[in-house]
Amino acid sequence: MFTFAGASSSPTLAADPHGYQPGVCNIGPDEIGKRRRTGHFGAIATVVTFVVLVALGVPPIARFLVAIPAALAASGYLQAYFKFCVAFGSAGVFNFGARGTTQHVVDAQARARDRRRVLQLSLAIAAIGAAVGLLAVLVPLG
Repeated sequence: MFTFAGASSSPTLAADPHGYQPGVCNIGPDEIGKRRRTGHFGAIATVVTFVVLVALGVPPIARFLVAIPAALAASGYLQAYFKFCVAFGSAGVFNFGARGTTQHVVDAQARARDRRRVLQLSLAIAAIGAAVGLLAVLVPLG
């Protein structure tokens, strides 16, 4: 069911001409673009949220709220960079065609690899959001 290409240790499904690689790559150019735009939106929202909270003079601990849009930015950028959608990995699907269409991952081992990648990316997204939130709390203002 798996073939190994050259010296690469990443298996690909022999029957899949689209490039799906379990736990490695489950989205194509259209989906990657969507994730990148989400990252841009989250980054802008992070800055705007921080500026608004500072302008309102909220207590430093309240500035931790920037963790939410920062996690959104991290989510978009990490998924685009790794060419792997967390939601698709959780649902056991992939898409290398037009947005809105998916194909099911039928191999149980492939779905398990996707779930491991989902966990890795989810932890990274949460850590980045928390780190940005902590920085927002700790930054001295005046």
